[in-house]
Amino acid sequence: MTRDTITALSDPSGNSADPLTDLIRSGARQLIEQALEAELCALLAQFSGEQTPEGHARIVRHGHLPEREVMTGVGPVPVKVPRVRDRGPQAEKVRFTSSILPPYLRKAKSVEELLPWLYLKGISTGDFQEALAALLGPNAVGLSSTTISRLKADWWEDYERWQRRDLSARRIVYVWADGVYFQPRMEDKQCVLVLIGADEWGRKEILGLTDGYRESTQSWRELLLDLKRRGLNHAPDLAVGDGALGFWAALREVFGATAEQRCWFHKTGNVLNAMPKSVQAKAKGHLHDIWQAETRADAESAFDFFAKTYGVKYERAIAKLIKDHDVLLAFYDFPAEHWKHIRTTNPIESTFATVRHRTGKTKGCLSRKTGLAMAFKLMMSAQNKWQKLNGANRMPEIIQGVAFVDGIKQIQTAA
Repeated sequence: MTRDTITALSDPSGNSADPLTDLIRSGARQLIEQALEAELCALLAQFSGEQTPEGHARIVRHGHLPEREVMTGVGPVPVKVPRVRDRGPQAEKVRFTSSILPPYLRKAKSVEELLPWLYLKGISTGDFQEALAALLGPNAVGLSSTTISRLKADWWEDYERWQRRDLSARRIVYVWADGVYFQPRMEDKQCVLVLIGADEWGRKEILGLTDGYRESTQSWRELLLDLKRRGLNHAPDLAVGDGALGFWAALREVFGATAEQRCWFHKTGNVLNAMPKSVQAKAKGHLHDIWQAETRADAESAFDFFAKTYGVKYERAIAKLIKDHDVLLAFYDFPAEHWKHIRTTNPIESTFATVRHRTGKTKGCLSRKTGLAMAFKLMMSAQNKWQKLNGANRMPEIIQGVAFVDGIKQIQTAA
């Protein structure tokens, strides 16, 4: 008897191999049925006053549609959707359509969000069935390679539709820019250009997402001009990004009034890479003293200390720091509540950290369309979990041009 045959044998006691999962699925089925019943009752109540010419109720229950399985995070859950019969003379009949379980729904949103993650982690299209069966059980139907290919096409359509959305009602205060590489999974020298914005309510959202040749000025210019063409006419008040980006030259052309803040995470890495490892730990602490200082004066003092301490031996490292002196300290002109958000490009870095760590272990090469669609689905999924900026009530003050010194609002006195 083979091992597979042994595995397939049922428990002679008649008990499930995983009674907890069975209990969860049973509970999920009951909750879905209750939710569907509540929706149906609301529909019947809506038409309760309408009758047929014979005096009977116009809308009545009419059994259920055939049972179908919906793939969820706990595996397949069998459901039955009730239906109604419209006995009125009207040509257009009333039908029951659930908002919770719309027609033809076969998998929960959580499962669809899992698919782009698996793909970017290196699971090839042909291996999805096996991978999802291990996660969701052997009955993970409807997730064949053909289904995955169709989903990828749908994701691309979603991305193109998102790319055409109107931005005229948006007022963006902060933007974070970065270029994310997926090598070796994307075509040579291609990267995904990501622009995240924070609006007047402190809500973060993805503004732009496209591919570019490395991180060239031309690629960023095209992205920024496209945002402006679709209605983003107000220049952001502050942009945060790595100093090596072609983004800055493009930003000055398209939104010249936007203040610039260099990312301290990237700058710290650039400076330390120009120093021997034996001094990097101590030097990192001294760099930390600069951007964690309570006031600009304290930061300037820490800046001078770093330059005097390491300038004699490590001129190249000091040059990397000094050339961006002003734009490294721009955050002091904005509310202190926002400093932890605007000193680095962390909103982008944290979203793509896992992807960057795993791209070296993935298989195959993503085409342009597939790479963009995957990045789009990942970002959209992450965006739903982003929290508002601390001190969101300060955003209108920035828009109004209120001055901040060392993060503190300046009260204007009458002349």
